[in-house]
Amino acid sequence: MIVGIGTDIVEISRIKDAVEKWGERFLKKIFTESEISYCYKKRDPFPHLAVRFAAKEAVVKTLSTSEHKAQSTEQGLKFANLKNIEVLNQPTGKPFINLLGDLKASFPYKFIIHLTLTHERNYAIATVVVERKNS
Repeated sequence: MIVGIGTDIVEISRIKDAVEKWGERFLKKIFTESEISYCYKKRDPFPHLAVRFAAKEAVVKTLSTSEHKAQSTEQGLKFANLKNIEVLNQPTGKPFINLLGDLKASFPYKFIIHLTLTHERNYAIATVVVERKNS
């Protein structure tokens, strides 16, 4: 059963500008070491950083509109730290979401997070679907 859907679009130049302005301080606030390492192995890291940022925002949207919100704290989800949402790749290249820290611990049921990423010249887009596993 699908319990949440989220999509986000990011202008790649905004992420590039943030990295150029704030450098490592920005990177370490938003991304895990694994994400940073993966992106900087690419010829142009900015589309890869931007699409990961979009994925994190899509997860936030997905979880905050899903039934999980009603089952969590009165203030809703507390995951302002985007580093609790990690975007990794399987050996095949397929991206996936790894929840960390308090976010992972607070999620009350078994679930599957489906993720699709894309980027082109100016934009990066991510779509996330959260599906509850059948028991």
